[in-house]
Amino acid sequence: MAAAYTFTAQVAEVEVDLETGRITVQRLVAADDIGRALNPLTADGQVEGAVIQGMGLALFERMIYDQGEIVNGSFADYPLPKAEGSPHVETILVETNDPYGPFGGKGGSETPIDPTAAAIANAVYNATGVRVTSLPITAEKLLKALKFQGAR
Repeated sequence: MAAAYTFTAQVAEVEVDLETGRITVQRLVAADDIGRALNPLTADGQVEGAVIQGMGLALFERMIYDQGEIVNGSFADYPLPKAEGSPHVETILVETNDPYGPFGGKGGSETPIDPTAAAIANAVYNATGVRVTSLPITAEKLLKALKFQGAR
């Protein structure tokens, strides 16, 4: 018997200000294989929360170290996505029947965190033609990549 494998796919739509490097996520679509949706409203909320958490990883969150010590002050000055700045998230619950899960269900809240950063990075690449290869994708990193591309 194997553990239930979950699958997820995402697409991001972004707007990029080429002068400031500011990235605004307009829309995220997440399709998540959750087995049987035992509580569709809760499953939808779990997927949406995971996607927003993944957006934080992609664009905001950063641990700053100095000689191995974390120097981020506290969560008060640690950037995270906020509800008022979050984009529309469309969730697609892909229902399959997992014979080993309870009533055919499987996990549906952690897997959607993983592809969000890649979806946003690919959307930024499609919008600008440059690829930022480290997270978070900040305005400074994007402007540096754009400048490097222009110099080539």
